[in-house]
Amino acid sequence: MKKLFWFAFAGGSGFLVDAGTLWLLIHFTPVGPYLARILSIATAMAWTWTVNRTLTFGRSSRSLASEGARYGLVGLAAALVNYAVYSACLWFMGRCQPCSAAFADYRELWPVAATAVGSGVAMVVSYYGYSRLVFTSR
Repeated sequence: MKKLFWFAFAGGSGFLVDAGTLWLLIHFTPVGPYLARILSIATAMAWTWTVNRTLTFGRSSRSLASEGARYGLVGLAAALVNYAVYSACLWFMGRCQPCSAAFADYRELWPVAATAVGSGVAMVVSYYGYSRLVFTSR
């Protein structure tokens, strides 16, 4: 149960890093929501690796390079799922007439909402991968 708590903490704080970075990039740089999302995912992944390695799972018995590579591969798989769901949500919100009309006043929050949905789906992939493939003994 302790691992699940810290994983939730890593994920929750990672979401804040992710959504905050996304919002800052969209509002203060010329990058659009799709490139900004790639950069925000990378920033959040670095943050969650630090938290998961320190608080959730502890260091594995592998070398730092091996652990980092495994974390990166699992993170990449989760990020691809995350990005696909994010993109699908943005696409759907832009195409769904009732959604566009009902939430027109909140249009600038759509990327953050899509981030939440994508992150929730990717959380399942990442927990399974990190607990089974990264932070285990050899």
